[in-house]
Amino acid sequence: MQAKLLIDFPHTQSAHCESGAAANLLNWHGIKLSEAMTFGIGGGLFFGYFPFIRLNGLPLVTYRAAAGHILKRLSKVPGIRMFEKRFRSQEQAMAELDAALADSIPVGLQTGVYWLPYFPRALRFHFNAHNLVVYGKEGDDYLISDPVFPQPVRCPAVDLARARFAAGALAPKGKMYYLSQAPKHLDMPALIRQGIHSVCRMMLGSPFPLIGVRGIRFLAGRLERWPERLGKESAELHLGHTVRMQEEIGTGGGGFRFMYAAFLQESGKLLQDQALLEAASLFTEAGDRWRQFAVMAARICKGRGTADDTYPAMAERMRICADLEEQAFRRLKEWLRENPVQ
Repeated sequence: MQAKLLIDFPHTQSAHCESGAAANLLNWHGIKLSEAMTFGIGGGLFFGYFPFIRLNGLPLVTYRAAAGHILKRLSKVPGIRMFEKRFRSQEQAMAELDAALADSIPVGLQTGVYWLPYFPRALRFHFNAHNLVVYGKEGDDYLISDPVFPQPVRCPAVDLARARFAAGALAPKGKMYYLSQAPKHLDMPALIRQGIHSVCRMMLGSPFPLIGVRGIRFLAGRLERWPERLGKESAELHLGHTVRMQEEIGTGGGGFRFMYAAFLQESGKLLQDQALLEAASLFTEAGDRWRQFAVMAARICKGRGTADDTYPAMAERMRICADLEEQAFRRLKEWLRENPVQ
C-alpha cells in the first residue's frame, strides 16, 4: 500500500492564483473571505509598464501588484502570522514540505507554470510566480489545490520539485508558506480602508510616469507608434503580449478591474456605503472598456482587423480606460477623507 498524507482542505476555484491561494488558506483557518475581498484588502490592483524588464523577451505590462504583494500585506494583518521560507537545496525544500504535511499543515508554494504537467500544454509558459496549495501526498504524487483549476490535481514529486526551482525571472527558489496563526475575527472596515488607500496611492500618487493612471496613458502613447517604431510583426507581438497579460494571466478579465469592482461591491454592502457601490460601477465600466480594447487588438493580431481597427484607435480606448480609472480612484480618495485609515 502506498503511504498517504491527506489534509481535509476545501478546494475553491479562483480567477487569480495568489488571491485564490490566500483565500483558500484563510478559509481553511476559519476566516471566510471571498477571493475578491482577499484581492482588495491585499491591495492587489495596479498598473505598470516597464519596458526595461523583459518577460519572454517583451516589455513587462502588469495590471496587478508585484507577485507576493497580496500575501505580504495579509501577513501584516493583526493576528495573522505567516511562515515563509526559500531554499538553496531541492532535497531540503521537498523534505520541509513533507514535514509540514505530516503536521497536517496545508502549504502554499510559488512555482513555475511551465514545469507543472497538469497544465494543458498550450498554457504552459515560463511564468515563475504561480501559487498553489499542497494538501496531501500519495506515493510519489502530491495532492494539489491549484486555484485556477476546477478540481484538485496531482503532480509527481520530480515535476513539483522542478517547478519550485524554475530558473529565470521571478525564480521561486523553493518558496513555501503557510499560516501559522490566524485570528477568529478580522476588523473588516479597517482592512477595507487600508486596502483602498494602498491602491489609490499607487494609481494616483506615484511620481513615476510608468505607474498607475499615468502609466496607462504612457503606454497608450507608446502603443500608437509601435508599427512605425517596431515594424508590423514586432508591433503585433507587443500588442498580443499586452492583451495576454490583461486577459489570460489570472486576471478574471479586464486586467483585474472586474475583480476589484467585485471587492468594492462586497465592501459597499458590508459597510452599507453607496459611494463604494458607485465606484464599483466605474471599475466595471473600465473593465468593459479594457475588454473592448482586447477584442480590437485580437482582431489586428489575427489579421482580421477592420478599417477602424488601428493602433491610434486602440491608444484612444486605452486613454478612455485611464480616464475612467482616474475618476474612480479620485472618488475613492474622497471617500478615504471621510473614512480615514486609522
